Amino acid sequence: MKPKALVMKKLSFLLLAILTISCTKQQAGLGASNILTEADSTDISYGTDSYQKFDMWLPSGRNSDTTKVMILIHGGGWTSGDKSDFSSTISDIKKRLPGYALFSINYRLATSNANKFPTQENDVKAAVEFIFNKRKGFNVSDKFVLLGASAGGHLALLQAYKNNSMVKPKAVIAFFAPTDLTALYNNPPSIATPLILLEATGTSPSVNADIYNQSSPINFVNKQCCPTMLLQGGLDPLVPPSQAISLQKLLQQNNVVSQLVYYPSEGHGWAGADLVDSYQKVQAFLYKNVK
Repeated sequence: MKPKALVMKKLSFLLLAILTISCTKQQAGLGASNILTEADSTDISYGTDSYQKFDMWLPSGRNSDTTKVMILIHGGGWTSGDKSDFSSTISDIKKRLPGYALFSINYRLATSNANKFPTQENDVKAAVEFIFNKRKGFNVSDKFVLLGASAGGHLALLQAYKNNSMVKPKAVIAFFAPTDLTALYNNPPSIATPLILLEATGTSPSVNADIYNQSSPINFVNKQCCPTMLLQGGLDPLVPPSQAISLQKLLQQNNVVSQLVYYPSEGHGWAGADLVDSYQKVQAFLYKNVK
């Protein structure tokens, strides 16, 4: 090869290398600018009623393939409570489960003359399916986790076991949740428990056994149930430990991945070291079972 041709060939290789590096840097810059930033929003409607709304916290860098979803369901005996009840815990959940998209939902509350069971169950189903159907717009995946406390835990379990034809959750977490409403009514830990159930259902098991059976998560356990974590206080004055223990036993009989976390000295909710322990155990359970 002549010297001049050799020089031209080297210059061509050098120019190609420069162009390749330049294009790579431009593509990297373009990709970085397209990374989604953290976004929060409140009072998004999933229905026509003023209670049918949710708040959401979307993480930065989210995408529709890998970003997991946690739906939070508040308690309050099905007659009170609000999605804002979780506001004080959102920062802790973000720290322990970075990358999760969080949705805290409201549902219509039972009153003396309206919104009896299964209104709350139906609203949770509607909210979960609304979020699922909008997941591409939110840039989140189909990997859903349900977490609820008290009545919210009961609704989370119902959604996970009974109403999962469209959205099959990867896991459900229930804090001190009613699981068998007939047993809870007939063997109450306090006089307040059956009164709460009467308010929410408008009836008793002896009058309408079907609504109690259909509203009890324990009646919908099967081998296909998702991994389940139950957290229960031994001194709970509203939901006795037998509710969690009975469900855990049935889950084990069906070979469902499950864990019962029991705090002998706690009641219907707890704080301090036991709450930190709960967060740690929930975090470990989800890391192990939600891929």
